Amino acid sequence: MTNRSLTDARDSRFVQRWLNADPARLQQVESLAGLSLSTPDFTRLLQNETAAGMALPRAMRRVRNLVLAVLIQRDLTGAADLDEVMTTISGFADFVVRTHQQALHAELVAAHGEPIGEESGTPQELMVLGMGKLGGHELNVSSDIDLIFVYNEDGDTRADADSQRQLSNHEFFVRLGKRLIADISAIAEDGYSFRVDMALRPNGNSGPLVASMNMVEQYLMVQGREWERYAWVKARAVTGRPEDIALLDSVVRPFVYRRYLDYGAIHALRDMHAQIRAEVTRQESRHPERSNNVKLGRGGIREIEFLAQVFQLIRGGRDPDLRDRSTRGTLATLARKNLLAPAVVDGLLDSYTFLRNLEHRLQYLDDAQTHNLPASPDDVALVARMMDYDTPAALLDALARHRHFVATQFDEMFSEKTGSSSGENQDGAARAPLLGEHDSEEAIAAQLERLGFDDAQSTARRLFGSINSPRVQALPAASHAKLLTLLNNALAMVAAMELNRAATLSRLLDFFEAIARRAAYLSLLTEYPKALARVVRMMNASDWAAKYLTRHPLLLDELLDTHSLEAEPDWSAFAIECRRQLDAIPGDTERQMDMLRELHHAQLLRLLAQDLEGQLTVERLADHLSALADVLVGATLHAVWQTLPNRHREVPRFGVIAYGKLGGKELGYASDLDVVFVYQDEHPDAPMLYAKLAQRFITWMTTHTPAGVLFDIDIALRPDGASGLMVTSIDSFEKYQKGSAWVWEHQALTRARFCSGDAEIGARFEEVRTAVLRQPREEASLRDEILSMRQKMHEAHPNRSAQFDLKHDAGGMIDIEFMVQYLVLLHAARYPELTADIGNIALLKLCGELGLIDRALAVDVADAYRKFRRMQHQIRLQGADRARVEKVKVEAETGQVLALFRAVFKT
Repeated sequence: MTNRSLTDARDSRFVQRWLNADPARLQQVESLAGLSLSTPDFTRLLQNETAAGMALPRAMRRVRNLVLAVLIQRDLTGAADLDEVMTTISGFADFVVRTHQQALHAELVAAHGEPIGEESGTPQELMVLGMGKLGGHELNVSSDIDLIFVYNEDGDTRADADSQRQLSNHEFFVRLGKRLIADISAIAEDGYSFRVDMALRPNGNSGPLVASMNMVEQYLMVQGREWERYAWVKARAVTGRPEDIALLDSVVRPFVYRRYLDYGAIHALRDMHAQIRAEVTRQESRHPERSNNVKLGRGGIREIEFLAQVFQLIRGGRDPDLRDRSTRGTLATLARKNLLAPAVVDGLLDSYTFLRNLEHRLQYLDDAQTHNLPASPDDVALVARMMDYDTPAALLDALARHRHFVATQFDEMFSEKTGSSSGENQDGAARAPLLGEHDSEEAIAAQLERLGFDDAQSTARRLFGSINSPRVQALPAASHAKLLTLLNNALAMVAAMELNRAATLSRLLDFFEAIARRAAYLSLLTEYPKALARVVRMMNASDWAAKYLTRHPLLLDELLDTHSLEAEPDWSAFAIECRRQLDAIPGDTERQMDMLRELHHAQLLRLLAQDLEGQLTVERLADHLSALADVLVGATLHAVWQTLPNRHREVPRFGVIAYGKLGGKELGYASDLDVVFVYQDEHPDAPMLYAKLAQRFITWMTTHTPAGVLFDIDIALRPDGASGLMVTSIDSFEKYQKGSAWVWEHQALTRARFCSGDAEIGARFEEVRTAVLRQPREEASLRDEILSMRQKMHEAHPNRSAQFDLKHDAGGMIDIEFMVQYLVLLHAARYPELTADIGNIALLKLCGELGLIDRALAVDVADAYRKFRRMQHQIRLQGADRARVEKVKVEAETGQVLALFRAVFKT
């Protein structure tokens, strides 16, 4: 907006008429022009009117006209932005409702006594709920206000005088509600304060004007419709006691926000939008002068609101951040969480600002609740001038651009996603379904044979049994139809694959049977065929992934976010997000444990998707999985410490030391965590408290909740093993490692690192670790100890198959790891750089560069280790317990490993 003069406010015919009716009003406007009006200003202005003896309803109407004139003047001269305009008018509406409600309540109490709750025996108050834009603090300057009236308890008024006539609480609040509506909306000498719409109340205009809490709860749970969920997202109590407001919120929240990801909301919102658009089109065809509706027309304000609210309805049950009543606030959250691309959100916010500013200027003309561009060319020119455009054509061009952008984003969300999930091929041509609801097993087998399935008969038997299972047959008609559509689409995708078709289809059937009763999941895969394609690819690539997704179908949501699936994880940001979500629900241990698991599952699936798409090397994947574990260990530690009532410090002097795969940053998808707990705290209660912290930490990690297990924990590597204390002071740890530890424990220390907790303890641990590893050692005894331990491990894992065990057989991964550990322990005193936690592959190459082993052979064995890990990884993804392959596939690599083993250990 450019800086404009006060006279430009007279572009509003409403302001012109209002100023012309009383010349003194111009001075009033000028005196308030420098203010952003708020409740204290409203109170002062109202007192000025009532002090002159004016009745409250008329005084309020006069204040309303003044507030509106000041807002128009500030807006058109550039002193106020859209946020101020909406916030001010919404705040004034709150003030109007509260002021009238308090006055009327006092009048009715004087006549009938205080309404008392039948069960609690406490006075009752009317809760006035602001809905729609009032609820979101985004009211229009000339909008009506959508209200709902609720009270907590039934009962009767308690009359304190003979002159008072007792009423039931319901009758008391009905009278109060009727008078409140009249005082606010009745048109009199100075107009009205606000038009009032009560159509959103339970049962609409046919329902009672005022509802008790019990009635609201029964209605929402039994009769509440999908479009009402959309409406109640915005519900905000303008009046009422805090305890009643909290109780109502607990009633409304489960109706609006489902605990699972609710993709059925897309269909409901699409239907509602279609009905609105149909009515707008009908009105525009009958009244061409009403075209260009900036609110309800294509690409208008309502479509932006729908774009924001579909995410709220889908995800708000799991993410409290998405329960913001403000459209702009919700859009900003979507950008922050990468649920919508930030550039898209910026465009939507820009369009929202343009459209709402335009809507206000349309209403500034005559203080009318209109959303259509005026039919008069002169009025269009006037609106263009108020929007700071030189010509009406320039305004219309800008309007067209914004509406096109919004409509494109709306179609991307609500329309385009159904194209490839409704029986069409990639060219858009209709495709006959491969399976019919009543196909026989023989017909299915014939179809599978035509599709090229080798084992068509057995696959058809399984498919027929799944389609005709009692579980599937009992589904509602809509869910049954969606499931059959999904089966047809998935079957076409499976048929196009080269390998594992029968296994893939079998895994998909297990998955579909698991989600069949959850209409939200069926809706998701129907609405997002790309997500279905990713599911099919996962099922084809990995039995482990198939089972994981079947156990945790909530993760389907993660397959929609292409940005997150392709982006490099930001573990620092993830750590902050974990801490923030945990801190948002203090004391709710069950929910915190589930939240940690859900966060873990989501990240794990993203990594799995990147892995299966070939985006990650084995080393990079292990780095990410280890970093993910580190973050979750830290988040769990923080949350558990908050649950200890007698903790003597805000932050524990406690550390978690990672060993094994986590310590070496070689974690796999289903690896457990080998950890040791240490502390450094002289407080007399420290040993007991930190032991309790460790115990609860393990419980939080390992407990089976509805969301599964976070990690299995192994603490066998602590000092003195199973007979040792669960938690050790860092001093005791150092003493043990330097004086009592076995050689195999020093081997384990080569793959140990500080994982989480107090950073000073982490630094102290690293000092202890490097000092122990750099101790001079006698070569012969060290060699004998390590070879003895290698033999014990070999005997503990016999391989009676004809295949090669990648991990345990001679020439495999254990041999490589033992060689690296031996070389570190033997030479670290002379070469301190060998104690760096850089992994087996890098350590092998470093030993070669230092001349401790043959350099070329070191590189070959490092490559062999990488190959073994990759093969092990692929086998585990297919669900096998043991990583075994045909010997011929690794013959060259095992020969290189054995050659280095003989050279290192001189055998």
